[in-house]
Amino acid sequence: MQYIFTTPVKYLPGVGEVRAQALAKLGITTVGQLAYHFPRGYQFRGNVKPLAGASVGETASFMLTVATDPTLATLKRGMNLVKLRAFDESGSCEITFFNQPYMKDSLKKGLEYRFYGKLTNERGKLTLSSPIVEPVSEDKPLPALVAVYPLTAGISQKVMSKLVSTALRQLIENALNSPDALPEIIPDSVRQENNLCALGWALQNIHFPPDFEALAIAKRRLIFEELFSFALGAAGSRKKETRTAPAMPDGDITPLTSKLPFELTGAQKRAIDAIRADLSSDRPMRRLVSGDVGSGKTAVAAAAAYLAAKNSFQCAIMAPTEILASQHFSDLAPLFAKLGIECRLLLGSTKAKERKELLKGLSDGSIGVVIGTHALISEDVSFRSLGLVICDEQHRFGVGQRDALAAKGSGSERTVHQLTMSATPIPRTLALFLYGDLDMSALDELPPGRQRVRTFVVDESYRERLNGFIKRQADEGHQTYVVCPAVEEVESGEVSQEDIRLFDCGIDELVPKKPPKAAESWVGVLRDSLPGLRFGCVHGKLKSSEKDAVMSAFAAGELDVLVSTTVIEVGVNVPNATLMIVENAERFGLSQLHQLRGRVGRGSAASCCVLVSDCPPGSRAAKRLDVMRTTYDGFKIAEFDLGERGPGDFIPKGDDEIRQHGALRFRLANLCEDMELLESAVSAAKRILSEKERINS
Repeated sequence: MQYIFTTPVKYLPGVGEVRAQALAKLGITTVGQLAYHFPRGYQFRGNVKPLAGASVGETASFMLTVATDPTLATLKRGMNLVKLRAFDESGSCEITFFNQPYMKDSLKKGLEYRFYGKLTNERGKLTLSSPIVEPVSEDKPLPALVAVYPLTAGISQKVMSKLVSTALRQLIENALNSPDALPEIIPDSVRQENNLCALGWALQNIHFPPDFEALAIAKRRLIFEELFSFALGAAGSRKKETRTAPAMPDGDITPLTSKLPFELTGAQKRAIDAIRADLSSDRPMRRLVSGDVGSGKTAVAAAAAYLAAKNSFQCAIMAPTEILASQHFSDLAPLFAKLGIECRLLLGSTKAKERKELLKGLSDGSIGVVIGTHALISEDVSFRSLGLVICDEQHRFGVGQRDALAAKGSGSERTVHQLTMSATPIPRTLALFLYGDLDMSALDELPPGRQRVRTFVVDESYRERLNGFIKRQADEGHQTYVVCPAVEEVESGEVSQEDIRLFDCGIDELVPKKPPKAAESWVGVLRDSLPGLRFGCVHGKLKSSEKDAVMSAFAAGELDVLVSTTVIEVGVNVPNATLMIVENAERFGLSQLHQLRGRVGRGSAASCCVLVSDCPPGSRAAKRLDVMRTTYDGFKIAEFDLGERGPGDFIPKGDDEIRQHGALRFRLANLCEDMELLESAVSAAKRILSEKERINS
């Protein structure tokens, strides 16, 4: 029987039904999956040292000859101990094995073995406790590197290694006769261009490398394969679009820019130029514009909407909340009015009479630009000539919601251009994967005159001064945000899985001395400490209408202090807010903190961000917060956050494009470290798909 990648693993020699069930718990059900069950690390047993040359506490290999017959002693509670002495030319040591009675007959006096373990000193004697033992043979050299695998109950390292070896032998042998036994997904041209080894060689040397050089070559090929496969899927989703979008050849935006009260930044100009080129073609635009809060995304969106209207097509701009949609309307409607473009606002709360009039204007084409929320995707909303859809804060929408809006202007042969906006600076390495089917524009410059928000890191000893700072802002006519990590209080000393992930700065920090501050209770504490000030509280458990009401009151200056969770991370523009205080700041990702900091400093007054944390100086958490104190570039912060915490903070938890492309769980690839391979893999994937498209056309 020929074993191929899809053959059930239970048919592999040495597996059977019981082991097959155990392997299934590791996600291994086929021979191919077993071959791709990569080691989680390696033991460097080639680090052979003489006993006299090793340091106490050092883990190394020792070539030792057994000096005494092993003895077996039974201890209390059914435990047993095997003991012996062994030596090399530099000295001798005592070797013990706990609960491994078989070692008494496995080791023979006078024979040489390689012992791998930690050397300790017990009562003045060098000791190896339960080391890994391998017999020395001239016929079979011992490997310097030994794989260590992720395991499950019933599968030991020795068993896993043997099963993987059997799988590889079967696959490689059968590859000579069966092409599908060892499928090579990387075309030969790509493999040669990137100097990659063959798949069989790579698999053999990732599991059983003779040295570090072979391991590096194997890993490089398999990492490239992983990234190339993912890039094919991401880029392929873009290639599947066969419909055309309306071409918009008139790209002159001078009338618009002449009405702006500011000069566009270089980054804005580059983004607009890219959008202008996209819209001039009948190939559907799929572009993501990302940048810091205040980097000028609204002006870029305005230019895109203007180009659509100028070319006699309608544009729909969708925002995640009514207050944000209203803010966009107040910013853009006067500008479009000066250009003779009718701009209207459609919300769930829009009155029936106004809504009826608005729907008529959309269907007859008299309204050129409409700004709204999910209300735009209601069944009764229809457009005469929708050509462009813009989604603000794209990660707040599901794919279905965006597609539903785009469908308003799409048909069997025609679709619309789409522009998505994100106020979260996305690391380029991650963006290539999260949005592989989108073209990217980064607004990495802030407009002139934008003030830097001074950032401080303090502990609870500053509480009285912080309260005084809040009062002083109110006395001067300014407002304050206070952000808490929780909505409701938890029991003191309770440790969640999130705590365990975040408190990665030493055992003493793992168990919080105090529970995280909760918005609902903390607003009461502040109200008692600062009588006379006007407080509001907003968090994710409130209804949308309740949240909007509180945020609107804050924006209107009716509240002095807004206590919230991260629901205000991306939200309404309040130029009068000059102070941001983040409680338990160590619990937030740096990109989150950067977004929160961007809520202030939007007006002419000097602004501050205060991060409150009791993590010890010098701890990992304290060092992370120091990055916030000294770094103001959102893209640099995002890169640091990606390296420290992984991609989780950049991946929305809802129905979104990222999930459609698959979770970012790579076996070997690291999006931070493998940048060069990532770019090569993405480039190769796009080229291969373009070649296939050309051949098929």
